Amino acid sequence: METLETKTSIFQRPVWVVTFALTAAIAWGWAYPLIKLGFGEFGITQDMTASKMLFAGIRFAISGLIVLAIAGGKKKSFGVARPRSWWYILAFALLNTTFHYAFFYIGLSHSEGARAAILNSMGVFLLVLFACMFYKSDKLTWRKIIGCIIGFVGIMALNIGGGESGRFTFMGDGMIILNALCSASAGLMTRGLRTRVDVFVGTGYSLAFGGALLILPGLLMGGTLPRITAWGIVILSLLICISTLGFTLYNKLLSCNPVGKVAIFNSLIPVVGAITSCLCLAEPFYWKYMIAAVLATIGIYIINKGKK
Repeated sequence: METLETKTSIFQRPVWVVTFALTAAIAWGWAYPLIKLGFGEFGITQDMTASKMLFAGIRFAISGLIVLAIAGGKKKSFGVARPRSWWYILAFALLNTTFHYAFFYIGLSHSEGARAAILNSMGVFLLVLFACMFYKSDKLTWRKIIGCIIGFVGIMALNIGGGESGRFTFMGDGMIILNALCSASAGLMTRGLRTRVDVFVGTGYSLAFGGALLILPGLLMGGTLPRITAWGIVILSLLICISTLGFTLYNKLLSCNPVGKVAIFNSLIPVVGAITSCLCLAEPFYWKYMIAAVLATIGIYIINKGKK
């Protein structure tokens, strides 16, 4: 098993932390239009929640197997610190993948897209605040508070002129909020993951186990992939690559840096998702997307400019 990262690790050098965090956030942002294109290509309609879970499960399970295969090629240790560590890894897989995306797809099926994006962004700011509560290296400062506020305002800007938000519903808003809590909790657990297993291997375990635990209920609920095409396979392959790259970089960064300085980059995900949806799905472009991008960038700069 690898030792803890040293101060000279590439994953702790400021320039590379920014580069890798931006890469993960931009990759996840591209997942938004690709998921919509994938649903259309595989014939998955809006009300087919079980099929969405099956689609997501296949994506993450294959991604996890790829990560584990790469880990094997690099001769990383697949062992854990102690037998009971498997319970921690299983809990991480459930929060990071299974519950996270089950809640997300169910909530998205019962909520407006813009409203869901705003609620989903809670995970970014909850993780920043949770980290300040549980880790000494993540102190709550005025920079973090101001940065989070500006970043959140940027995401809210995506919903300017977005129509009526409607009343709160548990199956819509409630599920998205639970998804955000799962995302924040999993991010918090990443720091503990490295003391139990190699982070790269642990990421593979969480994606593979979590994906399998999405596939099973998806099948039991009658989920199917109604239509399979070559282009659909290409889209699914791109989504698998995004998961592999995004989770590997993000989890590694969280494991050896102050959590708040890494998590805040995810405030760019819904902005990138909105812009790439315009490019790929021919959706109308609004200047509010640029406003959101600028505010999110300012929030990131403020938090990363301060001392740890």
